Amino acid sequence: MSVLSGKKILLGISGGIAAYKTASLVRLFIKAGAHVQVIMTPASKDFVTPLTLSTLSKNPVHSTFFNEEDEDAQWNNHVELGLWADLMVIAPATANTLSKMVNGNCDNLLIATYLSAKCPVYFAPAMDLDMYKHPSTIASFHALKQFGNTIIPAESGELASGLSGEGRMAEPENIIVFLENDLESKLPLKGKKILITAGPTYEAIDPVRFIGNYSSGKMGFDIAESASKLGATVILISGPTHLNCSNSSINLLRVTSAQEMYDACLAHFSEVDVAICAAAVADYKPKTIASQKIKKSETEFIIELEKTKDILASLGKIKEKQFLIGFALETENEIENAKLKIQKKNLDLIVLNSLQDKGAGFGNPTNKITFIDKDFIIEPMSLKPKEQVANDIMDKVISHYEISFNK
Repeated sequence: MSVLSGKKILLGISGGIAAYKTASLVRLFIKAGAHVQVIMTPASKDFVTPLTLSTLSKNPVHSTFFNEEDEDAQWNNHVELGLWADLMVIAPATANTLSKMVNGNCDNLLIATYLSAKCPVYFAPAMDLDMYKHPSTIASFHALKQFGNTIIPAESGELASGLSGEGRMAEPENIIVFLENDLESKLPLKGKKILITAGPTYEAIDPVRFIGNYSSGKMGFDIAESASKLGATVILISGPTHLNCSNSSINLLRVTSAQEMYDACLAHFSEVDVAICAAAVADYKPKTIASQKIKKSETEFIIELEKTKDILASLGKIKEKQFLIGFALETENEIENAKLKIQKKNLDLIVLNSLQDKGAGFGNPTNKITFIDKDFIIEPMSLKPKEQVANDIMDKVISHYEISFNK
């Protein structure tokens, strides 16, 4: 899956012949899974039509602050457009537009939006070779880099003037590759490997019956998706659940029983930097499993249980460099029980759920957690969608490594 998937991209198009390439660029953004809005300078519409770009982006194309022909037209809010975007790409960026970006010459919607943008900005220059090498253009490049903008270098080849040299806007395919490589290199968990457990375990009674719990696995799957988007290599070990990963880069290993999950965790733990045990693993399993379906013949039926292996405690005993995070679902004495779990299982952080909190626990799209670290610093969080809770957990992982790097 492309790192551009799910990104909100604002494409700014200025008036150069290379604007014709933006139809392909928009198509490639959409193919990568991005959401695209387009802003055109009035001059750029001489080279490519708004209808083409609106059809490909599936969004209206913006060009002016308001439609002068419509008395009831709403103002195109450049501030909202700038805040909407996860990244802004100005392609082609002509010498005129580059100069306006540098000097804040805000005479069109594109420049107004650029000046309002809070996101990373990339620009792909396009002009004839002498213009590209002119001192004023080079000065614009330097100034924009100092502003924190990123240049997508122009390519060499035949130019519209008939000359050949440097100044061609990068081909759409190369712009996509450049953006993907640059974004991936800046992901905070790039190079880290994370093991995550999710879902319930089913402990067999006979071939058709089992002991299980109500865990849907959603919390663990959301953590895996969040970790992957932040650049981590993810191994997700899941008990029985109907969920699937939308990110194909996640290595999903499906297991059924606590023993199978234990074996999978122990097999991969030595190779990971972080382990997050979000699965609701059964504490007990039947001591014996009937080989045939048990018939309903007795008024009472007794199943003898034995403890399963404690995955989290086992990982805590053998951990070396790993940052180990556990989950605790409690119904009483929540904080004290969670603190005891941190000590007994050698955890770095615990994510506490209380069934006393409305909207938390199994089967809900939301969760309300409290973080407790190994120094017993307590940080309660508000009720949030599980996707946001997953992001909060990954923020803790990022903070851990930022602190480690700074030591």
